[in-house]
Amino acid sequence: MKVLKFGGTSVANEENITHVKNIVAQVDDHKVIVVVSALGGITDLLLETAGQAAEQNGDYKNNLKVIEERHLQTIKALIPIDQQSKTLSKVKSELNSLETLLEGAFSIGEITPKLSDKIVSYGELLSSYIISEFFITADLDAVHKDARELIKTNDIHGKAVVNFDLTNTKCRDFVSNSSNKIIVLGGFIASATNGDSTTLGRGGSDYTAAIITGAINADILEIWTDVSGMYTANPKIVKQARAIDHISYEEAMELSHFGAKVLYPPTIQPVLSMGIPIRIKNTFKPSDPGTLITKNQLKEGKTVRGISHVEHIALLSLEGSGMVGIPGISKRFFEVLSLNQISVILITQASSEHSICVGISSDDIDRAVLVVNEAFEYEISLEKIKPVIAEKDLAIIALVGDKMKSHQGLSGKMFSTLGKNNVNIRAIAQGASERNISAVIDKEDVKKALNSLHEEFFEENIKQLNLFVMGVGNVGSKLLTQIQQQQKYLKENLKLNIRVIGISNSRTMVFSENGIALDSWEKALAAGEKADKTAFFNKVKELNYRNSIFVDNTASDIVSDTYATYLGQSISVVTCNKIACSSEYNNYRKLKNLAKEYNAPFLFETNVGAGLPIIDTLKHLIASGDKVLKIQAVLSGSLNFVFNNFNAKNTFKDIVKQAQEEGYTEPDPKIDLSGVDVMRKILILARESGYQLEIEDIENKSFLPQQALDTKNNEDFFSSLEKNEAIFQELYKEAQASESKLKYVAQFEDGKASVGLQNIPKKHDFYNLEGSDNIVLFYTERYPDQPMIIKGAGAGAEVTASGIFADIIRIGNF
Repeated sequence: MKVLKFGGTSVANEENITHVKNIVAQVDDHKVIVVVSALGGITDLLLETAGQAAEQNGDYKNNLKVIEERHLQTIKALIPIDQQSKTLSKVKSELNSLETLLEGAFSIGEITPKLSDKIVSYGELLSSYIISEFFITADLDAVHKDARELIKTNDIHGKAVVNFDLTNTKCRDFVSNSSNKIIVLGGFIASATNGDSTTLGRGGSDYTAAIITGAINADILEIWTDVSGMYTANPKIVKQARAIDHISYEEAMELSHFGAKVLYPPTIQPVLSMGIPIRIKNTFKPSDPGTLITKNQLKEGKTVRGISHVEHIALLSLEGSGMVGIPGISKRFFEVLSLNQISVILITQASSEHSICVGISSDDIDRAVLVVNEAFEYEISLEKIKPVIAEKDLAIIALVGDKMKSHQGLSGKMFSTLGKNNVNIRAIAQGASERNISAVIDKEDVKKALNSLHEEFFEENIKQLNLFVMGVGNVGSKLLTQIQQQQKYLKENLKLNIRVIGISNSRTMVFSENGIALDSWEKALAAGEKADKTAFFNKVKELNYRNSIFVDNTASDIVSDTYATYLGQSISVVTCNKIACSSEYNNYRKLKNLAKEYNAPFLFETNVGAGLPIIDTLKHLIASGDKVLKIQAVLSGSLNFVFNNFNAKNTFKDIVKQAQEEGYTEPDPKIDLSGVDVMRKILILARESGYQLEIEDIENKSFLPQQALDTKNNEDFFSSLEKNEAIFQELYKEAQASESKLKYVAQFEDGKASVGLQNIPKKHDFYNLEGSDNIVLFYTERYPDQPMIIKGAGAGAEVTASGIFADIIRIGNF
């Protein structure tokens, strides 16, 4: 014998009800009990209509008309026209009774809990009758039964308590005496012993099904809904969530208590003692296996079975020195909440007995503050206890699993994951059974928290990185191409899932919550909204994704000024923009400290040497205890390109122009040729070596004429280079005369730094440096005579983009 329950979505309309009929028709048991909810949305509409009537708002009649039309239309769509009269007559009669009740509420301007139960019960009464008649006209051996005649309760309206002795007897007698294969009845509704309608609380249709299952000792309870079982997390929030194949009663109860919407929390209790299995199935995908819930604990499988959450939570805290060692404080606190029908969802208490904190529904918080302060008015007046503290806009997240108690480190793993993603924990609770670990967090962090935890505990260590890219010129566009090419490789080999969520240039910006398609990002960006750096940051903050990374591919000081705001929100920053790290030392240190404080990496490998691992190597030297004594370097790929190609047969201006066109220089080439760019780079290396230095402390031996340095735009700059060609040719001749090559060299030693053009002799390490290559010589305590040398391509959009990409991957591997 089976009991099948179909929720509001499953019976929302005639199409869905036809799915239900097909499912029921295929059940081969000799007897089937079908429990149905009201048509989708009708319960809420009944409550709204009752409220309007009680407020003497004549609009209640419009809602009543909608309710009538929904049910009559369903009948006409499901039942052949020549068989409709009986059903239409019965439903219209019931609707007339409903109208009479609403007119009474309107007349007296009031609605009592008793009247509310009567009104709201019509949802299930009508749906169950219509569905049973549909089954009969479809040649199914079905009969309708009013659930109020079977399920008996006390007279506490709204949340009635079941009289199981009486209910079980009535259910067993009726089912055993019924000759029909299919019995259809409405969920949620019951009656007191005096016959008055009562209800079992919201979600009570599941409870009805479980009560009947236990009463008749059915083989299984099947709960049919719009999802394929209980999921590892809410699939609407966590896209990677998947259905759990098999779960224990206790795990299911914990998950349902903490917000899993598939089950109403008390549902399992009536079948628990009977050991009857429950299966959660999908009405719209009936072939999916769903989730089986049984008494026995699984011997194999994941330690954490699911991650759930409850929204609309508030914390209520009672604290004060007068609580310590005083018996009865906790009793009084919980007693006053109980007397005022305020349900406690979570409890935590300090071992010092100095405070008690509980989580309750946010709907109850204002009333709770009032009644608790009244209860402890005397102690508050003596300042032994502080007035109760309320915190709103919170949520509870919970890890659930039977086997959690036998595994060490789960709490640490949970809290570490949340901490890494800047999710602040307001309260923690763990039951003695260790079947769940709960934490209270800000409601705005729920999505990020659930996704972070699901990634950590369920997704085979695949880490999702969410990128927000500003600047898509030469470097930025190459970066997006590289990410697109490597997405599959990274997911399969490094377990990294990289998504680009936002892109901005100087004109427009675009966001896609599920990731921008990288084969058409230009088209999406062109159709985007107007670019605004503040709005861009606000959107990143609003999305609040885990593992968010802001990628700056610009050379803008305005953009670099925003790094602190990103880091302060635990959003990592990757940048090729040298301005921030070469700004005032205090700002550089502030950014480094923010990165450490908020666990948000701040990586800028491409600030020096494009894609070369210069800064990363230096960091490892310092971290391993080495000390930098001296740095010599050719750090400008653009200047190396210029002086490797400049000779007596061409002009200095033409070579600089070529370097600009090929992407070796900054958009403003004067930054490179003036030495400012190299100054920034050696400054960054000195700071990363542990020295406090400002850019003004660096000696710049510029080779450019003052006229060129004073120009304000690129046109004037190139014109100045052309006018001063003789100066540049003279520099070349001097180098040739001494069998040397011109190299722009940066040096740091004894706390002092300098940059300038030098004639490099043949035997020097810098002499054979070709093209746009960079080279760095690190002289350290471990490498005092023969330096550590890093050499390679140090300029160009492709290698710079690869360096940025490498930093992104580093963050993924943290």
